Amino acid sequence: MLPDREASAHLGVGARPGVPADEVLALVDAVLREAGLPRTAVRSLATLDARAAEPGIAGAAAVLGVPVRGFAAEELAAVSVPHPSALPLAATGTASVAEAGALLAATAAPDTEAGTGSAPGAGGAEASVARARVVLLVPKRKTRRTTCALAASVPVRSHEGAPGVRLLPPSHGYIAGEPGSPPTIPTPHTTAAMDMHTHTDAHDLRHHGDAEVRDEKLIDLAVNVRSDTPPDWLRRRIADSLTGLAAYPDGRAARAAVAERHDLPPSRVLLTAGAAEAFVLLARALPARRPVVVHPQFTEPEAALRDAGHEVERVLLREEDGFRLDPAAVPEEADLVVVGNPTNPTSVLHPAASIAALARPGRTLVVDEAFMDAVPGERESLAGRTDVPGLVVLRSLTKTWGLAGLRIGYVLAAPGTIADLERAQPLWPVSTPALVAAEACMSRAALAEAEHAAHRIGMERAHLLAGLAEFDEVRTAAGAEGPFVLVRIDGADTVRERLRSLGFAARRGDTFPGLDRNWLRLAVRDRATTNRFLQALDQALLMGG
Repeated sequence: MLPDREASAHLGVGARPGVPADEVLALVDAVLREAGLPRTAVRSLATLDARAAEPGIAGAAAVLGVPVRGFAAEELAAVSVPHPSALPLAATGTASVAEAGALLAATAAPDTEAGTGSAPGAGGAEASVARARVVLLVPKRKTRRTTCALAASVPVRSHEGAPGVRLLPPSHGYIAGEPGSPPTIPTPHTTAAMDMHTHTDAHDLRHHGDAEVRDEKLIDLAVNVRSDTPPDWLRRRIADSLTGLAAYPDGRAARAAVAERHDLPPSRVLLTAGAAEAFVLLARALPARRPVVVHPQFTEPEAALRDAGHEVERVLLREEDGFRLDPAAVPEEADLVVVGNPTNPTSVLHPAASIAALARPGRTLVVDEAFMDAVPGERESLAGRTDVPGLVVLRSLTKTWGLAGLRIGYVLAAPGTIADLERAQPLWPVSTPALVAAEACMSRAALAEAEHAAHRIGMERAHLLAGLAEFDEVRTAAGAEGPFVLVRIDGADTVRERLRSLGFAARRGDTFPGLDRNWLRLAVRDRATTNRFLQALDQALLMGG
């Protein structure tokens, strides 16, 4: 977060004709919340000059009390933006009105000495100047009819002129510039058996697969929710629960069902609004002097820790090691360690013994098992174990059962830890329909269905991997065991855009620490969908010559 006295934030907005001011303001407020800034930090609102007089844009600027800056299409097109899109390029001549406008406005701000550094179009999206540095605080965010990005002119003091100065924590946006380009702010790190570092970098920790398909009709290989879910029987159970919405939620039955499923007492179970809430509770409720997150993995644990004020260290698993965990790489002094199993996005299933070896007296060991029920037999799971000190296992019901919109998951841990987390929860954190779904998914019939689905996913994953092996340009991460695979393609960011033009969404990999723009994550789908995707991938690769 920028201190208010130093903040000189500039909004870039793209909007379709006729969009109302309240819709623009709603997105603006969401972007400001993401950056951790108040409305008063905004100095200007920038857009395409042909849109500057739009009532929605002008009205939003009036509410904010800032001027509207209109830039010609050729000015915006000269700016190199980190998230180009073909639609605005065809409509306006710039690959992103929002990002280009925000960066231009911040560069031209009074506290930036123009002409003393690099223009945004010349050196990426960051311009280093004598008195200020322009950074992209929040990349392009969008609704159906508008886009918004936030840039800032950040004062640079004399002792901050050297590389390595820290401007923003990654949980509040990132320094613009694609991974793989010359680094503008190097990340200081030490090197041990695996790379471990503690500083900010260019990874957008708040980007998730749903952003790849939002507002566009694409065949979805970006989100890891199982297709054709929830099943009809679960839909009916959830629908039937709606008659009880007048009463406050009572989680006792669902909690008991989860406890019985894992052969644990209810005092070791906490129901949460998805695994994401559990990460926030852990970050806020548990003391941690030296938290470590093992990457590449789901980025919400680190984002939640940083939002709670923690300095987070990273252990980066490497492709040449098969992205496999070496317990010795985790610092002995770490008092909170987070690891995924099977890991998103690598799809690696670590041996339970390797993860248990991370346990120490006085250390909290958090294992994200959100995708463990997609592994036949749930082998290597630590859920239900009570002999591992400091163990906290997180589970999600949103992936296998298609309940991402309902938000339901749970935590398994020692009673004292569960009590600490529960005190940090608001009252009635899980809705009645979600509780009913949790109880239903713990039944013997449901568990048998999940096991059958896990075997089917394994067969469909093998078909996808066999098809990918036909491409010389594609390298898959070895040993995939989850409902997704990780692939490396030179210029995968460009291939991903071509796939979008062909109707397919793939998850970009460069937002995961330890990966760059040459990685994509692909969800496992049914054979027919996979075959169509492989044909599209062939076309996308040929389009590059």
